Amino acid sequence: MAEVGVPKVSVVVPAYNSGRHIEKLAASLLRQSLPADEFEAVFVDDGSTDDTAERLDQLAAEHPHIRVLHIENSGWPSRPRNLGIEHARGEYVFFADDDDWFADEALERLYACAKANDADIVVGKMAGYGRPVPRELFRKNRFDATLANAPLIDSLTCHKLFRRAFLNEHDLRFPEGGKRRLEDHAMVVRAYFLSRHTSVLSDYVCYHHVHRTDARNVTAGRLEPSSYYRAVREALDIVDAHTEPGPLRDRLHRRWLRNEMISRLRGKRLLEADEAWLEQVALETQKIIQDRFAPGVAAGLPPLLRAVAYLAERGRVADLRKLARWEAGIAAHGTIDELQRADHAVTVTLAAELRSENQPVGFRTDDGRDVLVLPMDEIAPEVLDATAQVRKARLDLVARHRETGAEIFLPNTFQTERITGTTGADTVHLVHRATATIDFAALNGGRTRGSWQLKARITNVGWTEDARLPLVFICRADGSRPRIRDQRKVWNRLRSAVGRRIKR
Repeated sequence: MAEVGVPKVSVVVPAYNSGRHIEKLAASLLRQSLPADEFEAVFVDDGSTDDTAERLDQLAAEHPHIRVLHIENSGWPSRPRNLGIEHARGEYVFFADDDDWFADEALERLYACAKANDADIVVGKMAGYGRPVPRELFRKNRFDATLANAPLIDSLTCHKLFRRAFLNEHDLRFPEGGKRRLEDHAMVVRAYFLSRHTSVLSDYVCYHHVHRTDARNVTAGRLEPSSYYRAVREALDIVDAHTEPGPLRDRLHRRWLRNEMISRLRGKRLLEADEAWLEQVALETQKIIQDRFAPGVAAGLPPLLRAVAYLAERGRVADLRKLARWEAGIAAHGTIDELQRADHAVTVTLAAELRSENQPVGFRTDDGRDVLVLPMDEIAPEVLDATAQVRKARLDLVARHRETGAEIFLPNTFQTERITGTTGADTVHLVHRATATIDFAALNGGRTRGSWQLKARITNVGWTEDARLPLVFICRADGSRPRIRDQRKVWNRLRSAVGRRIKR
């Protein structure tokens, strides 16, 4: 304990009509390896109308390190979080949501990382369930991360550890006043700029982030375009206040162009959108691109996303729909070429490629350039120039722990093969081949008990797509020799059985 009677960590949780969904978070807090007298949880009940208040009061009555505040309904998480800061006593504060949960050693590891690196902010690795979470940010530990040297901008939710004195020193609070979309962004971006030291803890999944299928959590409703993009502009204002025009500002702006605009104007997400709502989103996107972004913002995107931005800036909504229909068929396809086993280690060799409706994604060769082939005309060739991205195309092998959602990048060697002529005489497509050895005595620091699904992840020209491979590794104990479930054999047996039945 840094100071007698002061908890190391205060976990602040806004709660509204959580009901039984809060039980998983509560149970994870009670399982923490950090002793109960070294942390506290401050739940702020935002005027719930179900049995949430009673559930929380019962929890607090049974556990002295859990406290509950009851307030009139504010309608949004900002007010409860701000009150949680005011009532927190911990050296550090972590903001959690009422339907998420912590890994057992999360608070202990986060606090240790903060103290070892004198960090104002610690970003712990997240696992997502129906929610996207950063991938590149958590590829490795980063103990002195900044917006300039790390992809911190990819993590703008508030589910992080903050030094409480740092929050108070800079009056870092969540914007209040009605339903303020992207309230995390305004607070977290400013915090990144002001932080003296920020650390990223990637070798342990700390936080499990959940999208509730009943969609009853308070922020789950569909966004209202004008207020939503007003919040985007406010976040851009914060970036502009702390940067000069140039590559860093362009890269940071690019995060909102990619995630809050382009992501809603492509693929299945666009196709499922209401037409009038889509027109509004396209119009707001067009205005922000024209009003706020320098040419380098879109220019730094991969060619597929450049094409979406190009069409949006020109108001070509019909072509956005056409492109979305084509992109909705994009998927990664992977095959196992070889599988070798030696004691605790398994060596896997595989091939993978991107396809749309079983046709490989193609590139037209043009004066030494690789130009992405899309199903529409009248897009400037420089927008679709994929030469640099083709050279940087990457195949990662990822082991996903089925029980916890933890993802581990596996060291591998890979190469990209150019196959000519399959989609036209002047086109090529890419096949990625990789070999990786998985040592189950060392994987995930030896914490291997459970089932591991192997995935091939292709990153190229604007897509990051996973192909689930037909291999599952089952470890009965940490660090034990895995049992391999080869689903190719299951399918072969099934096909044979079906064939025999047909012959009869």
